[in-house]
Formats: sequence, C-alpha cells, structure tokens
Amino acid sequence: MVRLKRVEILGAGPAGLYGAILIKSSMPRTRVRVTEQNPADATFGFGVVFSDTALDFLQVDDPETHALITPLMERWHNMTLSLPGERVILDGIGFSAIGRLQLLQFLQRRAAEVGVELRFSHRLDGLDEIENETDLVIGADGLNSLVRRSDEAAFAPTIDYFSNHFAWFGTPRSFDTLTQTFIRDQQGVLNAHHYRYAPQMSTFIVESDHDSFVAHGFAEMDESESARACAELFSETLQGAPLLANNSTWRRFPRLWCENWVSRKRVILGDAAHTAHFSIGSGTRLALEDAIALVKALDENNDLEEALVDFQQQRQPIARKLVDAANTSARWYDDFGIRMALPPLEFAFSYLTRSGRVDMERLRVLSPGFIARYEQYLEQK
Repeated sequence: MVRLKRVEILGAGPAGLYGAILIKSSMPRTRVRVTEQNPADATFGFGVVFSDTALDFLQVDDPETHALITPLMERWHNMTLSLPGERVILDGIGFSAIGRLQLLQFLQRRAAEVGVELRFSHRLDGLDEIENETDLVIGADGLNSLVRRSDEAAFAPTIDYFSNHFAWFGTPRSFDTLTQTFIRDQQGVLNAHHYRYAPQMSTFIVESDHDSFVAHGFAEMDESESARACAELFSETLQGAPLLANNSTWRRFPRLWCENWVSRKRVILGDAAHTAHFSIGSGTRLALEDAIALVKALDENNDLEEALVDFQQQRQPIARKLVDAANTSARWYDDFGIRMALPPLEFAFSYLTRSGRVDMERLRVLSPGFIARYEQYLEQK
C-alpha cells in the first residue's frame, strides 16, 4: 500500500466525495480534504440515472455503500418509447435513479463519518495553496477542471461538441418508467428523456437538433421562457405539470477525452478526464468506478508513481469502451428526426442497438417480450 500523509481533492461531486471516502477508509491516518468552490447544498440538474446493471460494480467493490444507497433510489424494470400516436414498451430495460442533491448529501455524510475534511465555498485560482505539502492531488473538478487546466500539456485533452442542443429541467410529475418521448411540430423535432428520481419528482431533459433549436427560437429565450415553451410543447406528456429550471441553459454536450490522467502527483477522475453522453446513463457510474480503480491501485502498490501508472493502464481501456459506446449512442440522436419516419417497432430496434453493444442474441435475453413482437412484425411485413 502507498503511504500518504496528505491527499487534496478538488471537487465535491460523486468522484471527489467517493474517492475521499475510499481513501480515508483504506488509510485512516491519511489527512484527506475535499475542496469545493460551491456551497454544500448547491447542485445543477435534478436526478441522475443508472442502468439496471450499472450498480453491479458497487455491490461487488463496496457492498456497504450499495446496501445504504439502493433503498434511496427509484427503480423500474421496463422502458418506454413514446412516438406520435404509439408507445413501445421495452421490457427488461431497467434503470434506477436518485436526486443528484440527495446523492451528494449521502456521500457528504459518509465522508464526514469517516473523517474526511470538507471545505465548501472555497474557490482556488491555482494549485499552489494546496500542492506544496500534499502527497497526492486529485482533480475531480469536472469539465472545467482546474487540475487539468494547470497542466494541459501533460494531460493532453481533446474536446469537441455534439451538434444537438439540450436543456436539463425537472418536473413535479412522476413517470412509471424511464421514457423517451419524440414529438414533431411545424418547427421541427424534439426529444425528451424523462424519469422519476423521487416519488413525485422527475428529470426532464429536452433535446433538439440544431435546425429545430433555431426554428423554435430557444437561443433567444432565458431559462424561464425555455421552461414554459418546452412545457407547452410536451404538454400531453406532462399532463399540466410545469417544468422547473436549475441552471437549465441550452448547451451542446461536450466530448472530452484526456490521453493522460496522471501528471507527477496529480491525477484526474470523472468529467475532468472524460465525458460520456447522458443517453446511456453512465457518467456518474464512470466517476465512481474511476475512484474505485484509483484506490485499488494505491492499495496494491507501494510506490505512488507506480500506483498512478497502474491506475491509468488498468482504468483507461475500460472507461474508453463506455465512453465510445456513449458517443455512438449520442450520434444516433443527431438525426433521430429522420428515424421517426420508421414504423414504431423498427424505430425501437434502431434505438436499442444504437450504441453498438447490443445485438439480436443479447436482446433475446435482455428484452424477450419486445423481440418476440419485433420478430413477429418482421414475419408479417
């Protein structure tokens, strides 16, 4: 095991807090401090979602956390695609979800219980304040990571953006399953990803291709105007419920990958190192798995440099597979409007196979009810 006297972590998101918990639990004598520029109860967005199998890793690597967090989550076993005039149920495509703030508060409590120092509302302009007397600096500080920006030549990031625009809303409306709702009007096509993360609250992400974004005039709207406009567009789905804004600005999803996650005694995790499009629900999972992999490498090596090299070599290929799948999934949405012309079952099959990770044989096991309907449809076509 690497012997560390002091670890500084930037960012109190899932990667930073969970990494702090694991390090402090593994090395009780190590001073571990998390610094976050925002207040403790500040968060952007609403709920976060995990695929049905995404928490399996947590049950294996950290059964205590798994046992504590799963009762807090909303869970369901099917998924719904809602198209104009028809709904397609995808059996066996299950997910679980939790409010982002609830998840962070859960991790904050666990971090405090094991002795992690939590410092909120503290903005750093550089690393000098924390780095001089620190053995390890962990950048879990998101897309605009200070740790990464402090040594970009070493981390070698590349970043571009998908063409679609999206805005992340919430709504006081409960949905039975994670649902993808696709609509068309005179201005173009829109899609909503929506799922409950609490008994009476749901995430509601609205996505638009660029032409539809311009035609609907979203670029000229503020958050409140966008929320009202989208609530009207999806009024049938929302059944009168409003859309709530929380930093719900229109954005294009960033595609970030760093060739290196390690530079001397600095290491980056989660969105500081890579991003994964929300359409496969893997961003938070990747962040937690990064933290597990880092602490495992620290436990299994006696030298810090060797441990960080081991972490990168072991973790990067695994993360890359999920990131690539998420990117492939995101590209499916670039022209979902064209696919809306497909018969509903063909559209659903295209959706299920969008990431390139699922073939017919796997679908027969994963979603037997849908595949039976789809194959019957093909025979009758």
